[in-house]
Amino acid sequence: KMAAPSAPGPSQPREGLPTLFIPRTAAEEQRVRLERLMRNPEKTVPIPEKLNEWAPRPPPEFVRDVMGSSAGAGSGEFHVYRHLRRREYQRQDFMDAMAEKQKLDEEFQKKLERNKMIAEEQTAKRRRKRQKLKEKKLQAKKNKLEQKKKEK
Repeated sequence: KMAAPSAPGPSQPREGLPTLFIPRTAAEEQRVRLERLMRNPEKTVPIPEKLNEWAPRPPPEFVRDVMGSSAGAGSGEFHVYRHLRRREYQRQDFMDAMAEKQKLDEEFQKKLERNKMIAEEQTAKRRRKRQKLKEKKLQAKKNKLEQKKKEK
């Protein structure tokens, strides 16, 4: 005679508690996150703000006692020089990249303006054509009415 267990064993899920689910794919992980969000739809969802672009530190105003790799420099001086040089190269690369980006943005804006002007010219040309046809029809109608009046 077997007695019913008083407490659920490890193989039996407890009521009220969610079972542990380990997602194996990115889709499953996404599904689990969405289910967690949809459990309480009234709860606000934190939306992360856009991170600011990286910008280098400004160059130092005055660099003291940097001998570089020249004779007479201490054992730690070259490392200071190396870091300053690396930072300066990073700053110059950043400035070049920003200038290139600005140039591309300006070219894109010019291209947009050019396309807009071309579209407006086409629209104006078609509008003139429609007006011309409309006037032609009106003129034909007037001529027809005058012909009828003359015949009567």
